Amino acid sequence: MMSKKKKKYELEDTRVSLKTKVAALWASLMFLYLYVDYFHLYMPGKIDNILNGFVFKFDITQAFLLTALASMTIPAIMIFLSVALPARTNRLLNITIATIYIPYTLFNLAGEIPWLHMVFAAVAEVALLCIIIAYAWKWPVLQNQQPATIVT
Repeated sequence: MMSKKKKKYELEDTRVSLKTKVAALWASLMFLYLYVDYFHLYMPGKIDNILNGFVFKFDITQAFLLTALASMTIPAIMIFLSVALPARTNRLLNITIATIYIPYTLFNLAGEIPWLHMVFAAVAEVALLCIIIAYAWKWPVLQNQQPATIVT
């Protein structure tokens, strides 16, 4: 007869809230965005292009830099909003923003032959966005709710 042996060192598995998981996914996405942009500087000719005033096919202007910053501000703010917003709004916003950012992420591969680090990052970023959508889509619903009664 086998006896149950108690594990010598059983680790506590702390439950992490869904809001915290989604916020961590947005933070991970932001790290990837930053590192891809940083590593882009190591690609031959990119710094020369920047010094000559253009990125990809775009002139570096105040409008370009404002647009680039605005496009990265949204996922950065989603880190906070994923923790702070009420569940219903949180769910809808996470699904919407993550869905919008999938084609945005893939657009970064367009135009030139992408290097492997760019493809790897795009795959990882899209995977993170899909996980955000999946978590938000399957947001738990409170059980034992009483249906609304209609008073006549």
